[in-house]
Order: sequence, then C-alpha cells, then structure tokens
Amino acid sequence: MEAGEIANASAVPKAAVDTATERIGRYRWVICGLLFFATTVNYVDRQVLGLLAKDLKIEIGWTEVDYGNIVAAFNAAYAFGLLLAGRLMDRIGTRIGYSLAIIWWSLAAMAHALARTPFGFGVARAALGVGEAGNFPAAIKTVAEWFPKKERAFATGLFNAGSNVGAIIAPLTVPWIAGHLGWRGAFGITGAIGLAWLLFWLPTYRRPQEHPKVSDAELAHIQSDPPEPTVKIPWLTLFTYRGAWAFALGKFLTDSMWWFYMTWFPKFLHDKHGLNLLTIGVPLIVIYLMADAGSIAGGWLSSSMIKHGSTVNRARKTAFVICSLAMFPVFFAQSISSLWLAVIVMGLATAAHQGFSSNLYTLVSDLFPRQAVGSVAGFGGTAGYVGASLFQIAVGYMVQTTGNYHFPFICAASAYLIATAVIHAFVPFIKPPSQPAPA
Repeated sequence: MEAGEIANASAVPKAAVDTATERIGRYRWVICGLLFFATTVNYVDRQVLGLLAKDLKIEIGWTEVDYGNIVAAFNAAYAFGLLLAGRLMDRIGTRIGYSLAIIWWSLAAMAHALARTPFGFGVARAALGVGEAGNFPAAIKTVAEWFPKKERAFATGLFNAGSNVGAIIAPLTVPWIAGHLGWRGAFGITGAIGLAWLLFWLPTYRRPQEHPKVSDAELAHIQSDPPEPTVKIPWLTLFTYRGAWAFALGKFLTDSMWWFYMTWFPKFLHDKHGLNLLTIGVPLIVIYLMADAGSIAGGWLSSSMIKHGSTVNRARKTAFVICSLAMFPVFFAQSISSLWLAVIVMGLATAAHQGFSSNLYTLVSDLFPRQAVGSVAGFGGTAGYVGASLFQIAVGYMVQTTGNYHFPFICAASAYLIATAVIHAFVPFIKPPSQPAPA
C-alpha cells in the first residue's frame, strides 16, 4: 500500500467506519489470536515448576525458603529482562523481537531438565525469566499498533486470557507427562512447544500498514484515533513521567499478588486441603477458568463504557475499583475449611486480578504514543517483578514461620485498592498519548 493510500484510508470518518463493521475486516483479531497463543505457551512453561514442586522438594531436597528463592530468581531475572525487552521491541519491532524472546525462553524451559540442585533450578529459572520478559512488552506494543483505543482493553483481555489457559493446560498435561516420562521429560516437552509458535508468527506478522491482508477500511479503523506525535521519548526520560510511575507502581503492588497466586496456590491446596499431583488439576482448572472470565470481562467493561460515551479516564478507573473490591473475599481463604468454597474465593481473586491487569496494561497506550509503549511496558513490568521477587521471599518466610497463609492473603485482599489509589494520585485524569504528563 502506498503512502498516499494510507493517508486517504486514515481520513475515512470514524462514524462511517463504525457503521460498516461487517465491511471493515477482522484480520487484527488473527494477530490477537497469535498473541493469545504465545501467552498461553508462556504460562505453561512457568507453571511446570509449581506443579512439580512437591515431588521435586523430596527428590532435590529443598526447603520452603529454597523454593521461595528459586521463584524469586525467576522474578528478579524477569524484572531485569523487562528493562531490555521493552526497549528492544521499540527498536527492532515485534516481529523479530518476539521471535527472539520465545526462542530464548523455550530453550531455558527445556534446560530445567538438566538441574540437580536448588542452585541449578535457580539458574534455569533466571534464564527463563529473562526470555519470558519479552512476551508482554511485545504483546502490548502489538495491540497498540493493531487496535484503536476503544478496542484495546478488550483485545488485551483476550490475549491476557492466554495466561489462564496456560495455567489450565499445565495441570491437565504436566502430571501425565511427568508420570510417564519423569519430571525431566515434563520440562523438556513443554519447553519445546514454544518453538512451534514461530511457524505461525513469522509467516503471518507484519505491521498493519504493510500487511497484504488488511483492507483499506480495516486500516482506517485501526488508525481512527487522533494522530499521535512522532517525536521519540528517550528511555531515561520515562522516569520523569507521572503516567509511567502510575503504571510502574500499579504493577509493583499487583504483580506481587499474581505471582503469589501462580506459584503458591498449588502448594496452599496441598498444605491446607491435602490435594496431590493427581487431584489438584480440577480445582486449579476452575480457578484459572474464572481468571479467564475476569480477564475478558475486565477488558470488555472499560471498552464497552468507552463505546457508550464514557471518557477513558472514567472507564479505566471504574474497572480498577470494581476489580479491587472483588478481591476482598480472598482475605478469608486460609480460614475456609471447604475445598470448593476456597476454590471459588481464590478463583474470584484471580479473576479480579486479570480484569484489573487488562486495564492496567491498556493504561500504557492510553498515556503514551505507540513508539514508546514497549519501553513504558518494560519499565513498569520491571517494577512489577521487583515487587514480585521481594514478596516471594517474604511469603517463603511467612509460611515457614507461621505454618499458614494468613498474612499473604491479607496482602492480596488489600493491594489492589491501594494500587487504584496510587494510580489516581499520579494520574488524576488520563490524557491522550499526544500529551503524556511529566512528573
């Protein structure tokens, strides 16, 4: 498509595009499907350790503190990787950048099969963290390039749902693989799956203005938001923007809780309710199916509000408050004696997190131009995983010292409302990306 054609397509009135939905084209949703696939693989790879932790504790001989440190090694490396990944995606683009990331993390996931000591698992886990850090900056940047603002939260919710599908697939498959091929086989096979994604991504992905399957009408729809500035935002200046700090602090507070859910829920169900590797699958599936619903519903809520006339500011913050309030019941999880009531409460917590997260990720493209989205996502993601690393270590000591999970659940119940207040304090009104507000 020539530059003149792009300009003309971009000039199609927004109202005309909206009244011709069936003629717009839907190739952008194919791209969203690839993001969903990659995110699913990403979460399958990181779930394997938590599912095998009970058996590995016996075979390798690690303590609760060792396990907390191994998980923290992943989170710390992920935080470091995000600093590199966000900038990398902005510099070389998501087609090549995403490919490099998934090759790295697939090989690192397979390398867990070679570990024989807690230190060896920590090294493999750190390598996995560096590679997996590329997933969300790449996916968020891709959504910003392929979707107008009114669809971004919904698209983010859809691809983010892959994290929960991965968390569902893992307990269905990993125990079976480990039972037949051993725990080393489980790491090797699940790690190799990521390489298959490249067979779909590399032939399919181009930027929308360069893609032969994107019609003029769909391109106009994708580019229907007001023009964004073309001036680049230097990486170091991110520290001067209130919006970047709002995102980073929101991630610091809430990613800590999500990684508590992902890595300690299986152990909690074993310790509190006596589940083992063969019986834990169905409860975890219910928890993460609820998380899937929360991811999509949270994105749909704010996107629907915007389509019906709400400001971006009101829509995003309404979603934040609703999801924060839905988190409160997890406060009682340790005290609940019924397995299935505990599962429902924990599932509601994961659903609320994912709904919150869908809107938090979208906040980046609400506040910053497309060419800075990867860098901001990486900066905020780093803050999130620093928080997650610190909290993982703290949870290890809390559980080992008290013998229960009361304190981690108290933190989980309150962190999201605190995050909402912090975001509002830094960004009282969400401004369009043409006007990111400096601190």
